[in-house]
Parts: sequence; C-alpha cells; structure tokens
Amino acid sequence: MTLLVPSDVLHPRRPDEHFAAEAEAARAAGVAVALVDHDALADPDGDADRAVRRVPEGAGVAAYRGWMLSSERYAAFAEALRRRGVEPWTGPEQYRRAHELPGWYHDLAGVTPRSAWTSGDDRAGFDRARDELGPGPAVLRDYTKSMKHHWDEAAFIPDLADADAAWAVASRFRELREDVVGGFVLRRFEHFASAEVRTWWVDGECRLVGPHPDTPDDLPATPPDLGGVAPLVAGLGLSFVTADLVRREDGEWRVVELGDGQVSDRPSTIAPAALVGLLPGVA
Repeated sequence: MTLLVPSDVLHPRRPDEHFAAEAEAARAAGVAVALVDHDALADPDGDADRAVRRVPEGAGVAAYRGWMLSSERYAAFAEALRRRGVEPWTGPEQYRRAHELPGWYHDLAGVTPRSAWTSGDDRAGFDRARDELGPGPAVLRDYTKSMKHHWDEAAFIPDLADADAAWAVASRFRELREDVVGGFVLRRFEHFASAEVRTWWVDGECRLVGPHPDTPDDLPATPPDLGGVAPLVAGLGLSFVTADLVRREDGEWRVVELGDGQVSDRPSTIAPAALVGLLPGVA
C-alpha cells in the first residue's frame, strides 16, 4: 500500500500541511508515501500524468488522502496512476457512487431524508424536483455538498410551495457555489437533536467513530445506533467511505451525508495514526 497526499503548493517536495500529520503517521507505520500535484489534478484542463509523476512506477495499490476532486478529475487521476502500474484502492465508479448523492441515495433511502434532484441548475428542473418533493421545508445542496454556512440565504427553504422564494435560495446557492456539481438536490428538512457523528467504513465495516470536523470537540452522549445503517452501507460494496449521522428528535439516527473516505476531512480530535490504521495491511 502507498499513501498519496497532495504536495505543498510553495514547497512541492513536502506534503500539504493539512495532510502532513497523516503522511508522517503512515511512514511511522511502514507505509510508503508519495506526493501528487492537487492543482494539476483538480484543473479540468490539467495534466493528470504530470500530477502523479512523483508516484513510483509499479507501486502496487495506492490510497489517496487529499482535497476533494470532481468525479471526472478523479477518473483522470485513476487512469494516470494505472498508466504507472499503480492501482487505486478506490476506482472511479466507486468514487462517484460515494461522492455524489444520486449514487448512494436509493440504497440508503430508508435512513436518510427524502430527496429529489435535478440534472443541471435551470429553473424548470428545479421546479420539477420541488413538485416531486412536495410542500414543506427543505434543505438545498448539489450532488456533493451544501452551503450550510450560508444557511438562511442559500441552504434552507422554509416552504417548497413558495416557488419564487425557493428559487431565490437556489439562485443564491448557484451564485455562491459558482460551479454547481451535477444539479440541485432538495432534501426534506428534519429536526435533529445531536451533533453530527462521522463514521468511517472499510469494505462495509465500521472501523472508526468520531465527531464531525465542524464540531471536533462535540460528540453525542449516546453513541450512534448503527443497526439499521450498517447493512445498507455494507450493501453499497464500497472500499472506503464515511457516513455522517445525526440523531433526529424522535431518537432515530439518520444519515445526512455519505462521502468517499479519501476526501473526507479528519476531525482534529482523531489521531492521524487512527485514520492511517484503516488502510489495508496496516496493523
């Protein structure tokens, strides 16, 4: 196993500061570490082969821990690795399925808020999704993330029945997001009563439970009940994912997000070695 992390922009022979501790923990565990050029990977016109030129040829299986990539750019990344005789731990289709809500929603529909989405960010598609979900409050996002830090103006819709007010939120989301990924996603608003918990899964098994990166010091007093979630996550057949859970007011634990584990942020209160220990072959 080789761990791939982004290089520092100003010092390209060093790991990006955000992932340096994980790189150090990997080396301490006997895992080889190689640097990739994230800017070249993320650029739609970037040269993926140049981005991975520091990855040793024939390095076996490689796991990535780095900044988020679009599904299209991750596919280019994976193909560039394969041209060097390196097999990505998570293939492009697995990445897309975990990274974009339409890839996992139907399998987890029983444990996540009801959702409807569009293809593209036009008004007509938005209104169709709004009608499909029906009246009432909703949360807006795109296929990969919300603008929750702009809650009132670009995330929360008090009532989908108010078409113009709902579209005003969508328009502001589009303005702030700049590049909407896939399309709009409308999620039925539910009342939650706990901080979010980030769970880490390897080959369908929950291996690590911790706080969400936004609230690294805040864990619910009651651990999440994974009984209803575990078989559904396992059924996805994905190598490395995170599932963010929160307790609803009625006590039921709900999945609010699924993500590819390679690009899911590590809370500051989770030791780097604990995350590196999830990699195959690491004791």
